[in-house]
This record gives sequence, C-alpha cells and structure tokens, in this order.
Amino acid sequence: MLKSLAHCIRTQIPISVTFFFRSSSSSSYRSKYHNYYLRKRRKWPHPVYKARWHEKLSQQHAMQALRHQASSSPINLLSSLVESFALYNCDPTPNSYHFVIKTLIKTSQSHHISSVLNHLEKFEQFETPESILIDLIEFHGVRNEFQKAIEIFFRSPNFRCTPTVDSLNCLISVLCTRKEGLEIVPQVLLKSRLMNIRLEESSFAIFIRALCRYRKPKSAIGLLHHMFDHNFDIDGRSFSLILLTLCQQNDLECDEVMGLLEELKKLGFRLDRTDWGNVIRFLVKKKKGVESLEALSKMKLDGFKPDVICYTMVMDAVISAGDYESADQVFDEMLVMGLDPDINTYNVYMIGLCKQNKFDDGIKLLSSMEELGCKPNMISYNALLSAIYESGELGMAGYFLKRVRGKGAILMSETYEKIIYRLVRAGYVSDALDLLEEMMHKSLVPQPSTLEGIVSSLCQNGSVPKELNLLTDA
Repeated sequence: MLKSLAHCIRTQIPISVTFFFRSSSSSSYRSKYHNYYLRKRRKWPHPVYKARWHEKLSQQHAMQALRHQASSSPINLLSSLVESFALYNCDPTPNSYHFVIKTLIKTSQSHHISSVLNHLEKFEQFETPESILIDLIEFHGVRNEFQKAIEIFFRSPNFRCTPTVDSLNCLISVLCTRKEGLEIVPQVLLKSRLMNIRLEESSFAIFIRALCRYRKPKSAIGLLHHMFDHNFDIDGRSFSLILLTLCQQNDLECDEVMGLLEELKKLGFRLDRTDWGNVIRFLVKKKKGVESLEALSKMKLDGFKPDVICYTMVMDAVISAGDYESADQVFDEMLVMGLDPDINTYNVYMIGLCKQNKFDDGIKLLSSMEELGCKPNMISYNALLSAIYESGELGMAGYFLKRVRGKGAILMSETYEKIIYRLVRAGYVSDALDLLEEMMHKSLVPQPSTLEGIVSSLCQNGSVPKELNLLTDA
C-alpha cells in the first residue's frame, strides 16, 4: 500500500490521501506516516497564491530599497534598480522603471533616460504600460524635442507595448504646439496607419484646437465637414471654439462670418448662451446695430435669457448706429427682465443721452444711480461734462463742473482738453489757463493743439508776455 501511495505522489496522480489514512485501523500508524509524507518529505509545490504573494512582497521591499537609494544618492539609478531587485531575488516591475524615469526627469538627469529605455527593451519581458511612453512623449514635447517624441511613439512595439490612439493623440498634441511640429503631423499620420491606429473624435478635436490657435477657422470647418461625412460624432466644444475664433478675426467681414455660422448650423451646431454672447460681441465690434438686435431676439427664441453684458453690448451698438429709440427699448426690457444694470450699462445709456443733448436727463440719471446704489465713476462724470461743454451751454457746464468737483471726481485729460477748447472758443481765456495749470499740476500733458489754441487767443488779446511762463512750462 505504501509503495502504491509513493508511486502516486511521484506521478502526481490525484488520490484521496485522507481516505487512505481514514481506512487504516491503527491511529499510531496513521500519525506516523501522515507526518512523514505531509511534513518532512512532501514533493508537491507551494500553492500558486503563496508564490504570487511572496513575489509581490519581495517586489515591494525592492521598491523601498530603490526609493531609499534614489533619495540618498540619485546617481546611476539604473544600476540601483537592477541591484535592488536582484537583492530580493525578483524581477523589476513596470512601476520601478516608471519611478526611475520620473526621478531622472525631476533631478535633471534626462540624458540617462535612453540607457534606461535600452535596458527595458533588451532585458525585460513584461508588457510596458502605455502610460510610461505617454509621459516620455509629453516630456520631450515640453522641451520641443519633436524627433525624440516621434521616436518613442514608433518604438513602442520594441517595449512590448501596443500603441493606441491615446499615445497618438499625445504625440499629435505635442507636435501641434508649434508650427514646425504641425508640418510633421501628416507624415506621422501616414506611418501610424501601418500600426493599425484609427483616428477618433478626440484626435480631430486636437487638430481643431490647433487650427483655431493658429487662426485658421476655415480649415477647422473643413475638418468638421470631413467628420460629418465619415459619421464621426462632433463635440459641441469644437463648434464653439471655431465660432469664437471666427468672431475674433479682424480680417473677416460680417457677412462672411454669419455665412460660416449658418454652415456650422447645418452640421448640427446649436448655439448656447456663451456662443450667442460671442456673436453679439462680434456684431457690436463691426458696428452692426440692427444685426446685433436681431441676434439678441434669436437668442431669446432659442430659450436663453440674455444677461446684463449682452443687453449692454446691444444697447451700445444701436446707440452707435443712432437708433436711440431701440436703445430705450433695450434698456426698458432689461429692467422688465429683472436685471440690475451695472456701471457699464449706465455709462452706455449716459452716452446715448449725451448724443441726444438730453443733459437734464443725464444729470437725473446720475442721481438715480446713486439712489440705486450704483455709484457713478469717472467715466460717468467725464462723459456728461464733456458733452455739455461741447454743446456750448457753458452756464450749465460751469454749474455741473462745480458739482463734479464737489463729488471728488477726477477729470480725465480728454475732458480737460474739451473744456479748455470750449472756454477759449467762448473767450474765457483766463478760466482756460486756470484749468491748464490745474491739468499740469496733476501731471497731465496737454495736446499741442490745445496750447496752440490758447496761444492764438492770447495773441489776439495781446497778453502773451504775461502768461508766457505758464505756456513755457507746458
């Protein structure tokens, strides 16, 4: 019987050892041979889970030794890696190589990375995680080492790593940071096809961001057409970025931008609140008051409530176009919508009142602003004061100037120029000189035309020598 059992053990035939010992009649006999075969001379291997646990523990100890070596003397880390894992009789892990590479970068020893990669390629057997190579591509990209980044990507199979669209997108992002890198992208894409890597929506989003960064929104729209034709899903953020880039172009006419916007809509673009704000800002910049008012109406039809900024921009556009009635309607609508005008809104509306010579309404508006808790600023006072002087109503202008001074408002250089010009034209040269002296005391430099006007008026009055010192200082 014992010979039969030994033969089964040697040949690894699964038998019920427990059944054999239970069938024995002698307990001493069972105890004796149970200990003999199961403790002293067993020949079957340790369970797999014990081997894996032991290996993992050894790798942890080796990693701790490597970290200690790197913190104490971060020199020749590759040798430290090999020695640390050899000491605990285990193989290096991907994390250990990742740690070494990051430490070399952190300690400005990036010139040793190539030797680490060579060792990883030749002497290791594990599949290198793609994240390690992505970090290396990003590192070389920051240093504008495009050829090294490309080499890492195409060398991926040598590290037993199957590159995916993630590493390709990383390389594309790196190359698109500079124009010289952008020129290499087509070659990279051609070679990547041989690696069976298919571009995804995320890849096109990178290209669109790069084209918008280099102010080529029309080329970006061409990419959108390509995505649409090949049934790619288009991210709304790409649409918004292209629209923003279009609105920031100074060399595009209004009709061209609006035509391209309609083209984007045909591809599935739906404007949100921010997009409508960019369109309105563009139309205001192009001084298209009617079009900006229409854009505001379409924004509301799309279900978006305009904010104070949108209303202010549209009101500024229609005032610039001389449509003061529409400006009043926009201002009233904003109040009906429950929006509180800010200081910029009040200043735009103030300018509209000044253009209509409604100075009394402008002064009342200043009082209303104070009552509503929106304190007028320097622009508010200067705009109204300049407009009153330019109108030639010097009596009202003098009264309002005293009020402005009483409020402690600071006059701008442009305001001084306009007041002095009107005072000289009206023959109040002495008052103009007083303002000129005040202007110079505040370190404001008058325009040559202002000085010429004063000198001309003084020459006509024959009082140049008396005021020569002040004009010389100016």
